[in-house]
Amino acid sequence: MRSFTLSGDRGNLLYHNIPGVGVPLIFIHGLGCASSCDYPRVACDPALAGRRMVLIDLLGFGFSDRPAGFGYTIDDHARTLVELLSELAPESLDLFGHSMGGSVAIVAASLIGDRVRNLVLSEPNLDPGGGFYSRKVAAMNERDYVAYGHEALVRTSKSDGDGIWAASLSVSAPHAVHRGAISLVAGGKPAWRELLLGMAMPRTVIFGENSLPDEDTQRLPQQGINISVVPQAGHSMAWENPAGLANSLREALS
Repeated sequence: MRSFTLSGDRGNLLYHNIPGVGVPLIFIHGLGCASSCDYPRVACDPALAGRRMVLIDLLGFGFSDRPAGFGYTIDDHARTLVELLSELAPESLDLFGHSMGGSVAIVAASLIGDRVRNLVLSEPNLDPGGGFYSRKVAAMNERDYVAYGHEALVRTSKSDGDGIWAASLSVSAPHAVHRGAISLVAGGKPAWRELLLGMAMPRTVIFGENSLPDEDTQRLPQQGINISVVPQAGHSMAWENPAGLANSLREALS
């Protein structure tokens, strides 16, 4: 992996920089996950062969640093990405974000502007309220979540069969998970959906077949946003059908 030192003593972002040609494709993971865990199988799929790809672990997750004083809000993560991508992709880039990473990608794209050639999101958080797990985390105060809630969630996830997420969650900083969950429940200002609809670059939202029905599969195309469905997968499509996700990414970027 490679390391990038952020300004202001905010720590180091760790990332895989996979050599290739053309506009780099940037991967941003969801809450309690890590791009270094989620996306190697997607990146090595023949559908994406030859592309340059960058798999980033956000602060607090995977191999990246976990500074105690960092806010870990969606906006905070987006600003660290902007700083990193100003060095890694100063001309143009394609941006992909999953779940919480979708919200981060939307905010980052709004800050980066015309350099973002394509914005691709898989089951992103577009509205306040969070998802199933982020609501459970945010319902606790940070002290209690760090003290015992995080370990309990890892155990529950493992017993429920979410072994990969449990493993990623176990190496995530509890304070980062909690602050990220609070941010997802609170939502953004302006709202992430509003930001997405106001952008001009080609935009695609990917759903897992097992997550349907979802009203956004009907609503978003009417608002100029493409839709793709990964078969035989749900929200965790990078683990459940990495080849299907790679194919959806190839179609979105073409």
